[in-house]
Amino acid sequence: MKRILPEFTFDETQLNNISSIAREICLTEQTTAILYGRGIDSPEKITRFLNAGSKYYISPFKMSGMRQAVDMITLAKEEDWVVAVYGDYDADGICAATIMSAALKNFGITPVVFVPERKDGYGLSKESVDAIFDEYNPQLIITVDCGISNADIVAYIQEQGAEVIVTDHHELPADLPDCICINPKFNDDYIYDNLCGAGVAFKVGCALNGKSFYFYADFAAIATVADSVPLTGENRDIVIEGLKIINNNPKKCYSGFLNKSSEQVTAQTIAFCIAPKINAAGRMGDAYSALKLFSSEDESEIYDLTVKLTAYNQERQKGCDELYCSAKRQLSKKGAYGNVIMLYDEGWNSGFVGIVAARLAEEYCRPTLLFVKHGDSLKGSARSIDSINIYDALRSCSDYIQEFGGHSQAAGVNVAEEYFQALEEALNEYIGKTYEGGVFIPTLYISGDENCEFSSRTAKELERLEPYGVGNKRPLFCISAGECSIRPLKPLSPHVNVKSGNTELLYFSGSKHAKLLSCGVNKKIVFEYNVSCYRGKDYIKGFIKEVIYDSLSLTAAEQKITENNLINAAYDGVNCIIKPVCDKEASQIIADTVSGYGTIFLANNYNSVQRFTGLKKFECEVFNLSSKSLYDVILISPLHDVDLSGFKRIIYLDNPVNITLPTLEGREIEVCTEENGLSALKKYKCDRQNLVQIFKWLVANATCIEGTSCEEVALQAPFNYIEVLFALKVFEQLSLIAFNDGNFVVYKGVKTELTNSKLFNLINL
Repeated sequence: MKRILPEFTFDETQLNNISSIAREICLTEQTTAILYGRGIDSPEKITRFLNAGSKYYISPFKMSGMRQAVDMITLAKEEDWVVAVYGDYDADGICAATIMSAALKNFGITPVVFVPERKDGYGLSKESVDAIFDEYNPQLIITVDCGISNADIVAYIQEQGAEVIVTDHHELPADLPDCICINPKFNDDYIYDNLCGAGVAFKVGCALNGKSFYFYADFAAIATVADSVPLTGENRDIVIEGLKIINNNPKKCYSGFLNKSSEQVTAQTIAFCIAPKINAAGRMGDAYSALKLFSSEDESEIYDLTVKLTAYNQERQKGCDELYCSAKRQLSKKGAYGNVIMLYDEGWNSGFVGIVAARLAEEYCRPTLLFVKHGDSLKGSARSIDSINIYDALRSCSDYIQEFGGHSQAAGVNVAEEYFQALEEALNEYIGKTYEGGVFIPTLYISGDENCEFSSRTAKELERLEPYGVGNKRPLFCISAGECSIRPLKPLSPHVNVKSGNTELLYFSGSKHAKLLSCGVNKKIVFEYNVSCYRGKDYIKGFIKEVIYDSLSLTAAEQKITENNLINAAYDGVNCIIKPVCDKEASQIIADTVSGYGTIFLANNYNSVQRFTGLKKFECEVFNLSSKSLYDVILISPLHDVDLSGFKRIIYLDNPVNITLPTLEGREIEVCTEENGLSALKKYKCDRQNLVQIFKWLVANATCIEGTSCEEVALQAPFNYIEVLFALKVFEQLSLIAFNDGNFVVYKGVKTELTNSKLFNLINL
């Protein structure tokens, strides 16, 4: 189960400081506390944060190597050298190449610009360098977003008679290139080390051309968001300035990716509307199209390239979905039970593995490395979770790696196939020793609870904290709730309005959580909120992100649990291998389960869990799993469509009598036979006499009854809800009732026997 932790806690002195600062700068204490907790803890720092922009740009000449680079580029201009810009195939590399090209042109040099394709591999390669020399014979090569890990190739370039300037932002390797290197990671006077590759190129442009080059902050902003570097410090300044350009004077080359509505473009717009399409070109093996788009002024060409990149992105989405399904099939066989997930396949597209690795890392809450096999070599991408530095992990296991580069959350890595298993074992061991088990638990960090002032003023202040993203996440809040009222956004919509007390929130795809929300279990509802304006009036608008419940209060869900068990029992059974176990054997299984991943204990009722004291070491959930991490867990009354395919061991703590979950088809299931899982239904009137009485009522009121499901109809009957629901499910099996085109229909005069219903027999025989 996901856990909730406060984003920050304050002692009395800090709370007094927050109150004082809030009064001084006229902010609410809630907003001030969020900033204070994130290290923006003085009036001066808050003023700087809220008024970020170009006035806070750091002098580029504080960056090591910048003065020497400007001198060499000046010499290249004076002596009319052939200058080549060498980029990378992702959005950061494309933007960086665009920026560096513009910087040189504005300075008086017309460079040749080269970006490799993904098949050529990351960074400088001998083949690409040879191609550049064969065609252009440059006297100076300037790298952007790459090169810091290619000391050998830099030396090769120098042997061909050219000078090299490396501009990069990736982690510094032990062996640095012997040339002018510009990288914010160096220990120098430049106080901010989180620039992306395009951000570094932008600083070079500013060093060459001064403030006039600020006009290219939009490309740097796109790359900063696309590369998922922290939106703090100078990155925040760059993105804010870039967004001003994008909103007020957008360049033709990317305006076709933007919604034509009047809504302001935000960092989220860049992340979802611009960056994926630029990245798609490189992923589809045509990075040059993105570079050409960003350098074009021809409207017809821009339109054609925009259409092409949009189509690439659609194809990329389809390809990623297929690769994801393929990876999931591998995982279903191999299992995901270690501290790291590693997979490879010869048929995968190398342009998609990074995206899918990120998706799996989030889903399983573990670092994930996916590789594409080329001969005896595996070329791959690594993605991590917030709390684990994958670059450090790879560096610790470098004996098994051909080459790698990147940063704490993402890396490119190549390994010989023969060392794949050794690398997996080494990473598992390193992560297990370096990090505690808690890092694998999905965690939500809350900036406030029901004690906060949820007002339009606070919501508007939170808007001033934009742009949100890595390093400056949108604040989350939570309220405590019991039974909530649920209302679909519109008929048959999966999106629902949720009301708890005076708080009303929107939950996208929340209908699948209706049982949990509407029962009396103690819950924490986690949401983000902002303000919207309608007809001149401000409204608080909250969006639910997660619902976390207290397993100790599950007795309050007894009726919902019984209802769900009844619904499950009415489905047709699935074919699975039943291995009966007694309670003593089950207790031993519980005691022996210490692996951390892959075991799930199922129960129809909460009292079945209470029978086994050893289960206290596991999280207990109801209806559905809050995480797909496969952590050892207890699940009470699983929904019919719950996905349990990833678990290697499944144990029922009580006998469900009829196993109907499709995900258990063909699986071996251990079942405790000493407790009947449907025993809770025994206290209800499920006999023939009661069913006859309910059927008579249905016949008499058929024309007045509305509903598209047995659950909706059962709510309208003047009898016990569970008893009516049982009756309706039995009648449905006997074809005495139906829902035709959304209309409830009762069929009179049908001759049948109650014993023809499997559900009736389960309960009564």
